[in-house]
Amino acid sequence: MNFLNYLEKITGVDVFGLTSFMIFFVFFVVMSLWAWRADRKLIDVMKQIPLDKTEINN
Repeated sequence: MNFLNYLEKITGVDVFGLTSFMIFFVFFVVMSLWAWRADRKLIDVMKQIPLDKTEINN
């Protein structure tokens, strides 16, 4: 018996797949909008963080 046979026996298993897809899709859209509307200066600062050798103390 393979894995799909087990999933077919679970009542409402399709809801889990649809819910996880919707969470991923909403997250992807929100992050895409944020990246598109983000301030270019912030993006430049974030882009340099891995290369910056100085310590940042907050």
